[in-house]
Amino acid sequence: HTYKNSAVLGRTVLRVSPRRWLNLQEYQSKKLMQDSGVTVQHFFVADTASEALEAAKRLKAKEIVLKAQILAGGRGKGVFDSGLKGGVHLTKDPAVVGELAGKMLGFNLTTKQTPKEGVKVKTVMVAEALDISTETYFAILMDRSCNGPVMVGSPQGGVDIEEVAATTPELIFKEVIDIFEGVRDDQALRMAANLGFKGPLERQAADQIKRLYDLFLKVDATQVEVNPLGETPEGQVVCFDAKINFDDNAEFRQKAVFAMDDTAESDPLETEAAKYDLKYIGLDGNIACFVNGAGLAMATCDIIDLHGGKPANFLDLGGGVKENQVYVAFKLLTADPKVEAILVNIFGGIVNCAIIANGIAKACRELELKVPLVVRLEGTNVQEAKRILSESGLPITSASDLDDAAKKAVAAIAKK
Repeated sequence: HTYKNSAVLGRTVLRVSPRRWLNLQEYQSKKLMQDSGVTVQHFFVADTASEALEAAKRLKAKEIVLKAQILAGGRGKGVFDSGLKGGVHLTKDPAVVGELAGKMLGFNLTTKQTPKEGVKVKTVMVAEALDISTETYFAILMDRSCNGPVMVGSPQGGVDIEEVAATTPELIFKEVIDIFEGVRDDQALRMAANLGFKGPLERQAADQIKRLYDLFLKVDATQVEVNPLGETPEGQVVCFDAKINFDDNAEFRQKAVFAMDDTAESDPLETEAAKYDLKYIGLDGNIACFVNGAGLAMATCDIIDLHGGKPANFLDLGGGVKENQVYVAFKLLTADPKVEAILVNIFGGIVNCAIIANGIAKACRELELKVPLVVRLEGTNVQEAKRILSESGLPITSASDLDDAAKKAVAAIAKK
């Protein structure tokens, strides 16, 4: 996973998380901001066309925006299998909101970022449509080089911030936040001025910046990105669209936030793996990879590819592995119909190879494994692990090293 706007800090930050990213719908992020005193558009959420109609009437807005709630981007240009074009619509007539919602809810919306069959829309957001006279960009994110959070802003909002950073870097402004002091008034006002807010709007924008930092701390965020942070013709500073990333290590004290996680659009295997603290990413090949350590997993995928094979997944057991996790991992791997062989590559430092071997033997017996299995074990308690596998009576192919394992996995599929 790559933090999207890390380019504005001059680098790319790669982080493979032990859990999936927390997925919140747009209305959920807006609700979190609203609860922290951040100014957002007035909105309601509806699950039926009649609820959408009632919400539109209750808004009493000059213009209404109706948005299908899915996680994938490109909603505005998407197409529903009901025939409706576009997952975002503007109208001044509440009755039209009800009609449009009826063509959205329960139907699949296909965009450039969804699977071919699209994603079923179960919820819509009915919001007050506001004109934007000025668009700016503002974010708070964790910066390792500063040992804490940094504010990043630009008067060029509503566009791709990476492009702004690349073409006009002088329009990117940064303020390092002291984690003990928080955002000082002079910092907030300076950032507001750099974003282009003037007069009373400068103070209003500074207040929104401080409230966004309060939200950043309150929900244990690693990033709060607002694009655009805009000004209306009526002179109001509004957070029109936001993306929030959360620190998954804080799940124990952010139960209400993590309970909102929407897994409907996630890979079900990835979701299931996360329950057991396994890192799983599905790929397009047919050789399943069962590895401990992200670096070893990437090396395994590369060597399989080098020998003419294609990895079916990236599955990292991590360090403190238990026998049950090995069983679950095999269950996940064999649930993928594309898998024609499994390659186990374990380098036991923290990991006890004997635990892995017992888990493999149990999984093979109980799941009645029907695809070729190649195992390479090295490190802690490896002799005991090899004894367990050799005495199991199971059709397991041993490998001396990673190169040997990759060759044997590819060859096993060729024989089939």
